[in-house]
Amino acid sequence: MQLTAKVKLIPTETQADSLKRTLQTANQACDFISGIAWAEQTFGKFQIQKLTYHEVKAQFGLTAQLVIRCIAKVADAYKLDKKVERKFQPLGSVAFDSRILSWRLDKNEISIWTVDGRLKGITFQAHDRAIELLSGDRGESDLCLIDGVFYLFTSCEVNEPTPKDVDDFLGVDLGIKQIASDSDGHSYSGAKVNALRKRYAKLRAKLQAKQSRSAKRLLKRRKRKEQRFAKDVNHCISKELVCRAQDTNRGIALEDLQGIRERVTVKKAQRRQHSSWSFFDLRSKLAYKAQLHGVPFLLVDPRNSSRTCSTCGCIDKANRKSQASFLCVSCGFSANADTNAAVIIRGRAIVNWPNVATQGVSSKSATSPRASALGH
Repeated sequence: MQLTAKVKLIPTETQADSLKRTLQTANQACDFISGIAWAEQTFGKFQIQKLTYHEVKAQFGLTAQLVIRCIAKVADAYKLDKKVERKFQPLGSVAFDSRILSWRLDKNEISIWTVDGRLKGITFQAHDRAIELLSGDRGESDLCLIDGVFYLFTSCEVNEPTPKDVDDFLGVDLGIKQIASDSDGHSYSGAKVNALRKRYAKLRAKLQAKQSRSAKRLLKRRKRKEQRFAKDVNHCISKELVCRAQDTNRGIALEDLQGIRERVTVKKAQRRQHSSWSFFDLRSKLAYKAQLHGVPFLLVDPRNSSRTCSTCGCIDKANRKSQASFLCVSCGFSANADTNAAVIIRGRAIVNWPNVATQGVSSKSATSPRASALGH
């Protein structure tokens, strides 16, 4: 599997200027290539290369390999759709491969091609884990300029273990009030994240209304701070869930919430909270951490998971009394609503995972709360 190592570059002022002009030139070349591809209605990588390679190389003064990377960037952009002509940010990221970027890990330095020629001895900083990843097989690196700081995001190949034969699944229900709730009865509150986001939203509105230079400087300093905090919380939650599943020889089952923002309508007062819900980030972190530790990971249909009784299987909107409470109108079973949904997700995973059916897990134990931490 591939993981991404993030490296912070520490160039001199002259080196930083060369890197910035390289990004600008490469993205100008991408706009030029995109214009020709759109005019000719030709979007395949090799077809675009035939049309533009020599002209781009001569006009923009880029090295051959960077021209190829620019062509690939344009072709990838049109894979999303071909309805409009693609334009590129002046300082958008540009991919570098081993022909135009080399590493000196022993000295924490890189050598990279720029419009001013090859720059050697650019120092970098990275976490120990990133250095460990970079010591293995490396793929392409994306050069990015984020808030005035240059970074390299490098794809690194990591050996992944063979998925284990599991006896059961740990169901995980995602939410806003509770970021995650598992079928063992553990919940991870979103109160701290939601309170922080609410406070930051008020502060942003206050600073934006002032329109002063000091207010704009403060806004710039706080940029992405909320996002970094939410990502750190998701890292901690996903790590704990994967460790619990690994220690108990279980897989992880998650509801597939793709497209939920388009399907679900919320009140005006809840729009900000709903739009900032980082469920996909948590899902991504769970998926790669599970894969890295050989823990099976499965997405299941989320329909009616919050309305289904994990004891009798009754599906009724009235079962969900509130955000936190579940009371079955058929059998009278009561439980925490999120944990009940996690048990339902666990049961669906067991049904959908053929290996588990031979491990002695019955359909009754897969759905009954008495087989989990819900048991009373």
